[in-house]
Amino acid sequence: MKYGVADYGMNIWFGANYDLEDRLLKLKEIGFDGIERLEGTDAAEVMEKSATFRKLGMDYATVRMSDPSRSIWATAAMGKKYTWLMPGPARRDVGIDVFIRRSKAFCAACAKYHITAALHNHLGTIIESQEELDYFMKEVPEASLLLDIGHLAGANGNVMKALEQYYDRIAAIHFKDIVFMDESSSVWTERLRFCELGAGSNPGFVPWQETAQFLKDKKYGKWVLVEHDTHLRDPYIDLAQSVNNLKNIME
Repeated sequence: MKYGVADYGMNIWFGANYDLEDRLLKLKEIGFDGIERLEGTDAAEVMEKSATFRKLGMDYATVRMSDPSRSIWATAAMGKKYTWLMPGPARRDVGIDVFIRRSKAFCAACAKYHITAALHNHLGTIIESQEELDYFMKEVPEASLLLDIGHLAGANGNVMKALEQYYDRIAAIHFKDIVFMDESSSVWTERLRFCELGAGSNPGFVPWQETAQFLKDKKYGKWVLVEHDTHLRDPYIDLAQSVNNLKNIME
């Protein structure tokens, strides 16, 4: 098993990732094995960044490039197991059957390279609720799942049910906790924000401890990815807290 960071929130805090080596060294110092995605504009950049990871004893789970076909190609070329499922727009106004049709085509392209396309459930997208997740997973059995326990809990889904039901199809898992801001709001970004593990306003609402124990009991051997979409202070403080909380359960 590897502990990584889905560093979207870090990029929001700092503005971007200006120095990959510096970020990796700081994450390594606080107990991480890498980050989720190597981002590259072309093959040369993917190779250069991959060498940087290797030099520092760090790793990454997948590759993202400027278009989905290149992401598939680069993920396979670098020997990784999954790429994010990106079959066009995933907004709430996209019909779910259209999204499923496109997802099947995306999965077929991935299969040619012997990798999987991982659905990332996310508030505000076409697949956010438990019902939508279950429908998608039934209709697209070729897909794997990048399960985000925070987003599923935030949609009032059943995280432990999803873990049990889709365990064999999980590509990686995003861990986060939730602070509720305005529970009456229908806009999810106004209703809640994501935070470090253990800092949620409703302990147990996101079952991150139960999830960690479940994975330990299963002898899970893939990526565990901490993602804090919103930071209110130095991200390395929050990330250290989260990875330490996970390791206290999983090791």
